[in-house]
Amino acid sequence: MINRFLLSVFAILISFNIFSNNKVDSLYMSQNFDKSEYFIEMRDGIQLYTLVYTPTDNSMKYPILLNRTCYNASKFDNFKIHGYPSDYLVRDKYILVYQDVRGRYMSEGTFDNMRPNIPGNDINNKKDIDESSDTWDTIEWLVKNIKNNNGKVGMYGISYPGFYAAAAIPDAHPALKASSPQAPIADFFFDDFHHMGAFLQSYTGAMPIFGHQKNKQTKKAWYRDKFMRIYSEDISDGYNWHLQKGPLKNITKDYLHDNFFWQQIVEHPNYDEFWQKRNLLPHLKDVKHAVLTVGGWFDAEDLYGPLNIYKTIEANSTKANNTIVMGPWSHGAWARERGKTTHNHVYFGDSISSFFQREIERNFFAHYLKDKEIEEIPEAYMYDTGAKKWKIFDTWPPKDIPPVKLYFGENEKLSIDKPTPKNQKFEYNSDPAKPVPYRSEIERVTFTPRLFMTDDQRHASRRPDVITFKTEPLKKDIVLAGEIMAKLKVSMTGTDADFIVKLIDVYPDDHKNYDHNPKHIVMSGYQQLVRSEVFRGRFRNSFEKPEPFVPNEISDVEFPLQDILHTFKKGHRIMIQIHSTWFPYIDRNPQKYVDNIYKADEQDFIKSKISIYGSSVVEVGKKVTFDIISNYNR
Repeated sequence: MINRFLLSVFAILISFNIFSNNKVDSLYMSQNFDKSEYFIEMRDGIQLYTLVYTPTDNSMKYPILLNRTCYNASKFDNFKIHGYPSDYLVRDKYILVYQDVRGRYMSEGTFDNMRPNIPGNDINNKKDIDESSDTWDTIEWLVKNIKNNNGKVGMYGISYPGFYAAAAIPDAHPALKASSPQAPIADFFFDDFHHMGAFLQSYTGAMPIFGHQKNKQTKKAWYRDKFMRIYSEDISDGYNWHLQKGPLKNITKDYLHDNFFWQQIVEHPNYDEFWQKRNLLPHLKDVKHAVLTVGGWFDAEDLYGPLNIYKTIEANSTKANNTIVMGPWSHGAWARERGKTTHNHVYFGDSISSFFQREIERNFFAHYLKDKEIEEIPEAYMYDTGAKKWKIFDTWPPKDIPPVKLYFGENEKLSIDKPTPKNQKFEYNSDPAKPVPYRSEIERVTFTPRLFMTDDQRHASRRPDVITFKTEPLKKDIVLAGEIMAKLKVSMTGTDADFIVKLIDVYPDDHKNYDHNPKHIVMSGYQQLVRSEVFRGRFRNSFEKPEPFVPNEISDVEFPLQDILHTFKKGHRIMIQIHSTWFPYIDRNPQKYVDNIYKADEQDFIKSKISIYGSSVVEVGKKVTFDIISNYNR
């Protein structure tokens, strides 16, 4: 019997393609679209399975909307598109195209995670292929062979398909007029499977999806039995299950020894050439068509990607019509509508996803693919998660919101723009055998955690291995907007450590519960996580060349958290938490320096006393200069 975890995994996989409760059904599709299936030949001879829905009304020409996926294009056959794209786009009539990328499901070839981009697009080169060239060849065939197309193509995709939409932007086909990468991956070492080089242990359950090649064309998940190898029982306590497994080397031995992607992760623990060439950002330059990048402020998987794809195009492509949208959503949640927009225990408003689909995404494609006159789409359409309303900016990060510096003081005091004595020292004992849980509630083994992104942090505040600082109740609203930089002065008795920095909104004691809250959830005094990030200390000077700490020697550890737009309301408090374990969302750092944590032994995991000094600061709204090799231009 497939356990509840496996069912949740497959539900999530389907949700990459089923992100909506919209009412376009198979009857509507069969009455208004004709279906065709093709195998489109790439320049190297590999054929990619492609499903096409063409409007039955052939009195006019239509643009093409292309979705390239590693999650099974054939799930969309039988006229069931499951609200992907939205019903607004379907009813506006486009030629809808779904394609399996090479090596997946019905397509030929070999699959490669985040296949590296090869600069240039030489149609005569039959050997050097990438996702951009495959997309180029696909579009070339579509515009020449699909009847009644108007010669214009748009691309969209959420999560991994969002990466494929972004990966088609470099050296794009001239018919590609509009791209919408949504929750896209940009760099696997900083996003998705890793955060700032630390591994997301919660992703071990996803490894079978991405680490096994198929041996024949198929419309079924050939890796299904690999899930059963890992999760043969119903696992209700993910924290305990992962802790009992011990070091990651046991995961390798027991479950993932034949998984090619896991082996790549294990053999490349640092930001070496393998990961560097999979970084899409350096290739996003000289973009000439329109780009709408979409993300969720509470996306535990891909928050780095949308923010940095937008910023990179903005910096390197003055001719691009470049727009970013960030809403109060988890991973891909803007593509489904549930009426009330909530994340975990927090309510943000009604029909926010429908607003995005109708007023932003729909108009974006209509304007650039159908020449529809619309009001100009703002440069940055950003949701303030504290004020709980949309805000529009001419640039992002915004220039008109003052930066803020947060300093740590005695008696858990957090001061705003007022430095505290530098000789203060705050200590905690970090024990990887008893790591800080990432959730306030017991959570099943899950791929991947999402609810914790707005979770109550009182469970962490009460632990002795978490240091906490908070302001007095605010006398007026304070808006924190833009980039965040944690600048820590640290020392430790061990030789390595992780650092988790969390920015938290503490609700007043008289805050009422929301209607949707379960009875056991109390919003009075709720400590809502707003933004957080982990940093693996060994990478403080270079992600490419890690180095141990010298015990008891003060070192600088500086790293960016992802961007924020949050109004801390009058009567609320601003809180900062710092700790060194965050399990099992993030794997455990042994705290004794080893060359490769994926191969660490049980005895390598040691307790460490960690000190944070008063000269540390968290800066919000100040430009962060981030170099992925040398880390920071200080």
